[in-house]
Amino acid sequence: MSETVVQARAATAGRPGVIVLARHGEPALSREVRLSASEYRDWWARYEEGGLKDVQDAPEDLKAVAARAGVVLASTRLRSIQSADLLTGGGSFAREPGFIEAPLPPPRFPAWVKLSPRVWGFLARFWWWWFDHHEGQESRREAQGRAAAAADRLIALAAGGADVLLVAHGFFNAMIGRALIAKGWRRTLGRGWRYWSVRRFEAP
Repeated sequence: MSETVVQARAATAGRPGVIVLARHGEPALSREVRLSASEYRDWWARYEEGGLKDVQDAPEDLKAVAARAGVVLASTRLRSIQSADLLTGGGSFAREPGFIEAPLPPPRFPAWVKLSPRVWGFLARFWWWWFDHHEGQESRREAQGRAAAAADRLIALAAGGADVLLVAHGFFNAMIGRALIAKGWRRTLGRGWRYWSVRRFEAP
């Protein structure tokens, strides 16, 4: 979708619209495995490229949010795109790389250490956040800058009065939420961290 179309959809009069951050649906790649650090690195690469698990539908209340939104956006990851497609019923939405998930390079544990993707994800995020372990990928500081820019992008789209729905990723959505709060927006709804979870923000 072009910038002109997105801006046109956002151009309604009145108070700024609300901003809703939704996590994507359940991905197809199984988490029921045990992996070494190097195996998890490969697993995460496949996760980043993969789409949603078959035979699932988006929650009806989130579909209603999408129907009310003047602007719907997704990241450029397939799981985000497919989730937005389910929410909009095949309608149009913008796809932007600035909303992709922050990287998850695992700490370099010995090969005999075998953990589930959930545990590796927690450890990788902890090492990335607290020890700046990024292996040449995006650092925490860089991701925080990107989250602030993403928040500014959403605020600009909501400024004309249109509600804005972003369908993206769990941790980076949380980072955007922190940036919105730092810019004076109020979180009025927060529903955990599961797939399809939602956070809603309103202007001050």
